[in-house]
Amino acid sequence: MAIKMIRQEGDPALRQVAKPVPEVNSHIQKLLTDLAETMYDAGNGIGLAAPQIGILKRCIVVDVGDGSGLIELVNPEVVSAEGEQFGPEGCLSMPGKSGDVMRANHVIIKGWNREGQEITVAGEGLLARCLLHEIDHLDGILFTDRVLPVGGPNKTYGKKR
Repeated sequence: MAIKMIRQEGDPALRQVAKPVPEVNSHIQKLLTDLAETMYDAGNGIGLAAPQIGILKRCIVVDVGDGSGLIELVNPEVVSAEGEQFGPEGCLSMPGKSGDVMRANHVIIKGWNREGQEITVAGEGLLARCLLHEIDHLDGILFTDRVLPVGGPNKTYGKKR
C-alpha cells in the first residue's frame, strides 16, 4: 500500500473532528493498511489515527508491542473507562515532545474491524492509554491538551478541558 506523511503539530487537520465512517469498504481497508504501515515505518509509534495523515475519518490503529498484535478500529467509541494511571506520553505528530497525562487504566472500546463487524476491545495499562490517545486524535485533541499542570489530575476522559 503506501507510507503516508505524518502531519506535524500546527497542521490544521490535527485539530479537526474526524467524520464517522458509514461503511467499511475497500477504501477504508486501504486506509487501515496505510495507517499501520505508516506507524510501523515511523519506528517508535504504537498508535496512529487517520487525522495524523490528513484524513478526517474515524479510524485508528494500535500495536503496543505486547504480543497481541495490530488492532484496527473504525468508529471507535469508549464504552467504559475506569481506574487511573498517570504517566508519560508522546506523539508521532509532535516529535521530541512528551508530558505526563492522567488516563483511565482500564477501558472497553467498541468499533468495527476491517470487515465491518462490530468488535469490542478491552485494554489496560499501556493499551488503554494508547487507545484513549488515538481516540482523542479523532476529536482534535492532542496529548499536550491533557498534560497536567502542577497541581492536579485531569479526569475528563474523552473531553477537552
